[in-house]
Amino acid sequence: MLPSRRMITVYLALLVLTALAAASFAVWPMLRAGKGSPRAKALLGAATAIFVLAIGLGAYLVLGSPGLAVRTLQGPRSDDMGGLIAILARQVRDVPNDPKAWMLLGKGYMSLGDPGEAAAAFKRGLDVATPDEKSAFNSAYGEALVLASSGIVTSDAEDAFNAALKSDPKDVAARYYLGLAYAMRRDNPHALALWQSLLADAPANAPWRGELLDRIVALKAQSGTAPDVGAMVQSLEQRLHASPNDPEGWQRLVRSYAVLGDKPKALAAYADARKALAKNSTALATLDSEAQELKLK
Repeated sequence: MLPSRRMITVYLALLVLTALAAASFAVWPMLRAGKGSPRAKALLGAATAIFVLAIGLGAYLVLGSPGLAVRTLQGPRSDDMGGLIAILARQVRDVPNDPKAWMLLGKGYMSLGDPGEAAAAFKRGLDVATPDEKSAFNSAYGEALVLASSGIVTSDAEDAFNAALKSDPKDVAARYYLGLAYAMRRDNPHALALWQSLLADAPANAPWRGELLDRIVALKAQSGTAPDVGAMVQSLEQRLHASPNDPEGWQRLVRSYAVLGDKPKALAAYADARKALAKNSTALATLDSEAQELKLK
């Protein structure tokens, strides 16, 4: 909860009172001294107090962190992910039976690149999640375990993905990573079955669709099955028209048609790519270089 202006005002008042107390401590011996008139002693005391206050405030502004003190009262900014995670961590300690808080905490750790802590948060959330929430928790927990293991689908991650699929057979992460687990075991038929079903369900503009397609092609090549290259190029073209902000995808499309010997389609893809990437000068330069190399210009 963020403090009000009143809290900040109270803090500043306390700071001033502390400074005044320090000044009074310095001035009091002068006021008690017997020499000089009362007016002279009062003027000397006031001057000393101002001097002490100025020195103290100046030193604090130079050596201290007044901005940090105010920020501490105000709480973390909306873009301060570390501060927001600290608040969530306190919240789940105070209210450990709130699955939504555990999910947010896990996602926060994932955004900070700490999948180990994220996995721990998702696992705790699983203990308090409702049956309807368990699929999402299992999927997130499995993915965090994979990332924490440098891309290896561990047995615990596999168990989590299988549990996620029992609740939600369409879970994207579970199907993708279980396919990866099968591929690592050289069980290509099971891996292809999962990935091809996932590809069939993938929206045309899904950002992970291109990578999935590449994995399927590579797996088919390993299996000795010739992939339908023409169908895959058409699928890539459809995806790019649905989600055109993909410089590498456009380069791949132009190159694919050129390699297939279909120069008219390669030129058409090149023209479409230039329109789609008109505001991206770097991508256009790379695309033009690719077209030059393929002798399309």
